[in-house]
Amino acid sequence: MKTSAPDGQIPKPRTPDIAHLQRVKESFARQGMMQHLGARLIRTEAGLCELALPYSDKVTQQQGGFHGGAMGALADIAGGYAGLTVAPEGMEVTTVEYKINFLAAFSGGELRATGRVVKAGKRAIVTTAQVVHVDDTGQQTDCAVMQQTLMPVPKSY
Repeated sequence: MKTSAPDGQIPKPRTPDIAHLQRVKESFARQGMMQHLGARLIRTEAGLCELALPYSDKVTQQQGGFHGGAMGALADIAGGYAGLTVAPEGMEVTTVEYKINFLAAFSGGELRATGRVVKAGKRAIVTTAQVVHVDDTGQQTDCAVMQQTLMPVPKSY
């Protein structure tokens, strides 16, 4: 898929059809860990996916804040589903690697992770994810940032 853009702009993936959007929803429903933790799919667009994870005792570390593993998993899934929106029909994506920077610790409220496709290639898809904490008043504060490489793989279910 060609995603190059003029003047060094970030490429914009083609708009997926309704089947692509349904594919993300169906795949997310199969994510046992995300279901266990109570994560929700907020929105999906071409090259973008936003998820939410509410605060609970399932996602905390010993000091009562959101665990870095929960933040990393949420970012990984948001980036992965952003990538899935541009993957060819009949394919899934799997994470090859990711790098995450934790910016702040929070408890209460919820986390929101927004994954975005940076470049979609035939063999690799590069995404980023921004994780923010949303407190009970709706105020958002940056929590973590991630860069990820995905590999398209044949759908096996």
